[in-house]
Amino acid sequence: MNYYLLFYKTVGDYIERRREYRDEHLKLARKAAKNGELIMGGTLDNPANEALLIFKGNSPEIAENFAKNDPYVINGLISHWVVRPWNVVIEGETT
Repeated sequence: MNYYLLFYKTVGDYIERRREYRDEHLKLARKAAKNGELIMGGTLDNPANEALLIFKGNSPEIAENFAKNDPYVINGLISHWVVRPWNVVIEGETT
């Protein structure tokens, strides 16, 4: 299994506009987490103009498909997104 980082660049009024799509976005994220694909994700702060989601899988398609189906992307809250492979050197145990 490999790790993939999904980087989001948000639009200027992202915080205000996300309310309408937040439940649907979180439903998609929870499903991906339950499937073991999404490890964690969230918005970067001060300013909240980017977000980062970490995926684990056999190919970058896991993260790409998430973005393509994310209501934030579909409804224009994300101005740009990119998936990058992440070469993890040290991984701690999770409890």
